[in-house]
Amino acid sequence: MATRLGPAAEADLTTATATSAATAPPVRLWLQPTVIALVVVAAFIGCYVGLQRNPQPHRVPVAVAGQELSGEVSQALGDSVDVHPVADAATGRAEVERRDVVAAISGRAASDRLRLEVGGANGQSTTTAVKSLIGAYAHGSGQRLTTVDVVPFARFDSRGLAGFYLAFGVTLAGFVLAQNVLGLANRLHLRHRFWLLSDASVAIGIVATVIAGPILGAVPAPVMPLAFALTLLAAAAAFTTKLLGTYLGPVGVPVATLLLLTVGNSTSGAAIGPDLLPSAAHAVSALLPPGAAVRAVTDLSYFHGAQAAQPLATLALWAVIAAILVSLRPRLRRRRTRVTA
Repeated sequence: MATRLGPAAEADLTTATATSAATAPPVRLWLQPTVIALVVVAAFIGCYVGLQRNPQPHRVPVAVAGQELSGEVSQALGDSVDVHPVADAATGRAEVERRDVVAAISGRAASDRLRLEVGGANGQSTTTAVKSLIGAYAHGSGQRLTTVDVVPFARFDSRGLAGFYLAFGVTLAGFVLAQNVLGLANRLHLRHRFWLLSDASVAIGIVATVIAGPILGAVPAPVMPLAFALTLLAAAAAFTTKLLGTYLGPVGVPVATLLLLTVGNSTSGAAIGPDLLPSAAHAVSALLPPGAAVRAVTDLSYFHGAQAAQPLATLALWAVIAAILVSLRPRLRRRRTRVTA
């Protein structure tokens, strides 16, 4: 038997239902964090796992001594390698040591011996691919191949991943630093937040350098240049995250996560060599802060800084441009307020 409520009770129930409906959070508040989380996990797994599925060499730079041998190697290996003809083996080795190429081949085309000199510090994936390619060429031409690593990794970095973890850690530290500073927007003046980001970036660079270099001995770069490079990386990550959070609001931090920690680190060229990345990933690899930092750390550690100027300039541009855009935000906001008023 149904129980009938009195008029007063029915009115209270109707009021409670209306109040509950009025105070229920909008669907967007539930949907936005869920979508962001799904995008981040899909991008992270897609980048890190997807890029390692089937890495293929694309125009890996290789020095080859002698015109005849250069022609044969180029014809046999096609677009897998970018042949740099050199006069002799010594010139090829010098190009490896300057990081102009990742390997050098020498030996007369008519002989039965071939010598391959690799720069192991370019990364295991890259050197393994080069050894496989040249090994296949030597086998097909009936030549015996001797391989020598002329730029090996440091003793405490046998797998060559120290540069990747170093760049990842510093990028993460800059990212977290900026997240915290974003929360201080109502408590610290803009110039004080700038000083905080700048000073903390210097501290991050110094601490990372001391731990990876003198303490652990995994990164043999000179201390001061390495600290400078890592300070630029920390500043680039921090100011870029601050920029995105300032202009995009709550969505800015997830965007920074995708840009720096996901795409940037997965395409940095440390775990998978840049010459083995797909075309799109290869195009952005050196342009993002983590990729530029990995190149700078490797150059400073193993190649006497021969190719370090460009990645250092890239890091500096990210930090400076992001800082300038953050500093312009209050002016743009005031101008918009005057226009709408």
